[in-house]
Amino acid sequence: MKLESPLDWAIDQFAEIGVDAELALRKLSGLAISIHCWQGDDVQGFEGGSGIPGSGLAVTGNHPGRARSIDELWNDLEKALSLIPGKHRINLHASYGDFRGKPVERDQICADHFDAWIDWAKTLGVGLDFNPTFFGHPLAADGWTLAHRDSSIRKFWIDHGMACREIAKVMGQRIGSPCMNNIWVPDGYKDTPADRHSPRQRLTESLDHIFSKDFDPGHILDSVESKLFGIGSESYVVGSHEFYLGYAITRRKYLCLDAGHYHPTETIADKISSIAPYVPGLLLHVSRGVRWDSDHVVSLNDDLLETAREICRGARFDSTRIGLDFFDASLNRVAAWVIGTRNMLKALMMALLEPGSRLEQLEMLGDFTGRLALMEEMKLMPYGVLWEHYCRCNNVPGRNGWMDEIRSYEKGVMNLRH
Repeated sequence: MKLESPLDWAIDQFAEIGVDAELALRKLSGLAISIHCWQGDDVQGFEGGSGIPGSGLAVTGNHPGRARSIDELWNDLEKALSLIPGKHRINLHASYGDFRGKPVERDQICADHFDAWIDWAKTLGVGLDFNPTFFGHPLAADGWTLAHRDSSIRKFWIDHGMACREIAKVMGQRIGSPCMNNIWVPDGYKDTPADRHSPRQRLTESLDHIFSKDFDPGHILDSVESKLFGIGSESYVVGSHEFYLGYAITRRKYLCLDAGHYHPTETIADKISSIAPYVPGLLLHVSRGVRWDSDHVVSLNDDLLETAREICRGARFDSTRIGLDFFDASLNRVAAWVIGTRNMLKALMMALLEPGSRLEQLEMLGDFTGRLALMEEMKLMPYGVLWEHYCRCNNVPGRNGWMDEIRSYEKGVMNLRH
């Protein structure tokens, strides 16, 4: 009797339940994750300032090797990409421009400050996504930007938002792939407000100004991102989920669902099918909240799997963008990228290997016992064998070997940074 190879055996196991494993892996190869640059330098950026006033952010840890320049960040990203199977994207904040050591106000930034990023991305064959930076600036020190009472401060941030859309348009145009331009602002009150309405009216007007110019969706896609609370805005956030849900529907914008921006018992998985029919598309920011929006490195847990399944069950690949959003300075920063991105890809692979039609048939027949039984049996299917095969086909290490490369890179490159 001839013994099957582990790969053939795994493929046969999925075939028995009606799943074409090789087709699933081909679909996976077409999915791109937008990898966030700010994990690599603890959300410092390259404007030459210190600290991040008015950010609502907290990056903790002091692991050695933080990237201090664009070149160092590029090197770290390239190392991470070399250990992640597939072709992906890089997500930038406006504060990461190539300002050549000169102070440039945020309302004056332009595409020239990102020429180097565009050239680098084209060389690597990756797409770029973008975010205005509405934090880490003296005019955001009180935690207010687009909803600020002071009209001159609002204008500054409106101009910044409009400049960023121009930059994103150029990125998408030159790279040949639509650039997702995502707006998040920290505006809110630490304690209970007397007036919840006026700040939201100001935010609406500011956003309408920013989006007043139409661009080719083949170059730029616009999204808005909510938050449950932030540091210094624990009691009231102007840009709540409900606010941006209404705004995205009425203004036909993508809605960003950040996994860490909801109550601890909420997941974004159920929101996907609830919202997708009413907006042009969804942007997912995948992170892992622990007790609060702590933006831990993405883990292959039930929340992540359910999110991946909802994307795949609805076949929402064309109208859903997937990005990562965590920052952990207690770990090797390159390893954090690799772990988080590979876990997102593993979750998508497992979702693509789900026997969707069979599960739906059991559900339609009212056979909920059979549905549950099959879902539980799926947990022990040989996903690991297919993941190893997928990594090998993409010329990256599988389960073994990639951490050895990280440790070597840390010793030879990152630990030499002082």
